[in-house]
Amino acid sequence: MARATPPEPAPEELPRVLLWRWRRNPLRRATDLAQAWIGLGLFLAVLAALPVAMIMVGDTAHAHWTTTARHQMATRHDLPAVLVHDAPRHPEPGSDEAEKALYPATVRFTDPRGHTRTAETDVEPGLTAGSTVRVWVTAGGELTDAPLTPEQVRDRAMGCAVLAAMTVGLLGAAAYAYADHRLERLNLARWEAAWARTAPRWTASR
Repeated sequence: MARATPPEPAPEELPRVLLWRWRRNPLRRATDLAQAWIGLGLFLAVLAALPVAMIMVGDTAHAHWTTTARHQMATRHDLPAVLVHDAPRHPEPGSDEAEKALYPATVRFTDPRGHTRTAETDVEPGLTAGSTVRVWVTAGGELTDAPLTPEQVRDRAMGCAVLAAMTVGLLGAAAYAYADHRLERLNLARWEAAWARTAPRWTASR
């Protein structure tokens, strides 16, 4: 009759090391406790600075892009333009890609000063010569992009706010890394000094 194999003993749980720098033990150094408080202080500082930075930068960016959009609306003109030549055709008409594709084509338009101009702009594929498209031009008659929409203003402001939050987090991480490096160098210096005092006695005792 086969003998039953005894169950393997459960592995011993490792002692918890969470927050070990705050726990009293003979191996804890003063620099360990200092590093713990520095880390906690920086963490709380980052948490407090994040919303402030996001709100301040977001509001400033929103005001800036709103002013820019208003200036663009006041200085740019939406005009009709006529294609001089047929626009290229998409190789897959009716596809989702064709609906989003744009091709460069030469157009003719009359600028705000009354001068007839020709320029190249992006148009939908398959348009024939003589088709009318809308273009945005500056007061001087140069083709330009459409003014920023409210959605674009909002998205740019949100992007700046997110960038500000990332910057605050990176600054906090950099400050902690610098403090950790300095404390590590201090530990090494103290260890070398202690070894310099202990080594002669240790070697002499042998």
